Order: sequence, then C-alpha cells, then structure tokens
Amino acid sequence: MKKFILILFFSFSAISLIAQNQIKTTSVNVNLRQDPWIDNNIICVIPKSSLVVVNSDQHTIDWIKINFNGHTGYAYSKYVVNLQNSTSLNYDFSSTQSNVKYYTNSKGERVQSPTYYKTAPAGATAECRDGTYSFSRSRRGTCSHHGGVKRWL
Repeated sequence: MKKFILILFFSFSAISLIAQNQIKTTSVNVNLRQDPWIDNNIICVIPKSSLVVVNSDQHTIDWIKINFNGHTGYAYSKYVVNLQNSTSLNYDFSSTQSNVKYYTNSKGERVQSPTYYKTAPAGATAECRDGTYSFSRSRRGTCSHHGGVKRWL
C-alpha cells in the first residue's frame, strides 16, 4: 500500500510539473546557455522555428529556462515566442529524441544530424532522399550522405 501511495504521489507530481511547462518556438537561431548571462557558455544553438519546453517558474526579466533535445539551459526571452498557429504543432514528438545525433559544421556550430521523422519537424531545412530531415545551415553538402536533397523546406 505504501508503495502504491508513493507511485501515485510521484505521478501527480510529474503531471503537475508538465502542466507548469509551456511549448513555445524560437523566432531566430538561439544560443542555449548554461546560465542566464550573455557571456556564459553556450550549450547548443537552437535552430529557428524549433519547439522548446519553457519552465514558466524559472525565468528572470530577460532570460527563461528551457529544455531542447535533452539539453536544459537559458535563452534570451525575446527570441522564444508563443506558437502563432496550429500548423506549428505538426512536430512529431513520437520520434525518439535519444536517437538524435549532432555534428559540428564548418562554422563551428552544433547542428542536428539528419534524422527520421514522420512529418517535417520544426527547424528542418530539407528532406533527404533516404527519408531523413536535414537541419543544415547551408545548402552546400546538405544530405550528401543521404542520397542528396529530395526537397527544400
């Protein structure tokens, strides 16, 4: 009985925590930083139009704490905005985020490697011929190891 009560308590706590979070999108490429200061370490660059989870309880005047692809950090709040319309919700959350890999491009930016999704995810720039979606920041070399570009998004 005690174990059941603990499981029930943690389940309600998790539901409460999810309810506090909001899904928003980025209006530009955004630096996700370790702490809420402009000169702090950059964890990753979040591509424009990516969906992020914002913890509404943890923010300062200019910075908000967010989660993106398994990373937690702070982003400048000016660039994290509410979803404009329901078409932004076509993102497929059923794709396993644990299989997402990254590479460093020629400009030194951390970019998501081409990944399989059921529909085009936010931030994707091209669909490759093998069915993956690319997040490349330039056209040169996009989908080069995936049969080339099927279509640009």
